[in-house]
Amino acid sequence: MKLKLHHLNLSTKNVAEMNEFYKNILLLDTETNDLPVLERRKGYSGEVEFVTDGKIQTHLAEKDLNVNFKTGHHINPLEKGHIAYRTDDLNAFKLHLEKNGIRYSDWGETAVAGWKQIFFYDPDGNIIEVHEKE
Repeated sequence: MKLKLHHLNLSTKNVAEMNEFYKNILLLDTETNDLPVLERRKGYSGEVEFVTDGKIQTHLAEKDLNVNFKTGHHINPLEKGHIAYRTDDLNAFKLHLEKNGIRYSDWGETAVAGWKQIFFYDPDGNIIEVHEKE
């Protein structure tokens, strides 16, 4: 059930401008490995670019204030963005959250094919994603 930082998701109204900034100012590269396959038909159809420092991905995603209403989930990971961790045992991690009284929204593969995702809040309301890749 070990967690490993996988990506940061920054929500934006202008994906192209953010992509240029992160590539030209922060000198990040375009990410080509381990990219999520977005399930656009299931509620999110925004633009997304992927950049990396070679270890951690940054997902630059078009802000969508209604994705939780369209998908029926309680948490909207595209309102303000989120930090994401990958685990090798999502079911064990969900049990860990439940034992600690942490409520989560189970997105399953709603957003990304082959990634089972959950989202929850930290004590300050920041959104955290934990996912397991099949």
